Amino acid sequence: MGLWNFVKSAGRKLVGGDDLPTAAILEKEVADLGLDTKGAEIKVEGDKVVVSGGDMTQEEREKVILAVGNVEGVSAVEADTSDEPVFHTVVKGDTLWAIAEKTLGNGSKYNAIFEANRPMLSHPDKIYPGQVLRIPAKA
Repeated sequence: MGLWNFVKSAGRKLVGGDDLPTAAILEKEVADLGLDTKGAEIKVEGDKVVVSGGDMTQEEREKVILAVGNVEGVSAVEADTSDEPVFHTVVKGDTLWAIAEKTLGNGSKYNAIFEANRPMLSHPDKIYPGQVLRIPAKA
């Protein structure tokens, strides 16, 4: 199993106050994004989420990791992956163009990063510090 860190104070706010999201809330978030866990189990252990099992492709699993990790209150996600995913944590001043230059060697490949993060991203300009993005293996 791999373990990926997230910024606990950043992300989509799904619960009020200092409450942590439950597995049911995270499962609903994944479903609301139109992602299918294909039988994977989502468990919450404090501020860590564990995604296990299921018959997802590598891309589908990475998107589920990001969907549950980019939620306020989640500091880490543990999951089985067939390959080591490449993720990037957005910092203040980042743009998809700058991230593409840094990670893919060419800023004009920003749309590949945008597409790799759909449906979590609705527009290439709508990223925020602390958000974790998938970097596609091929762009």
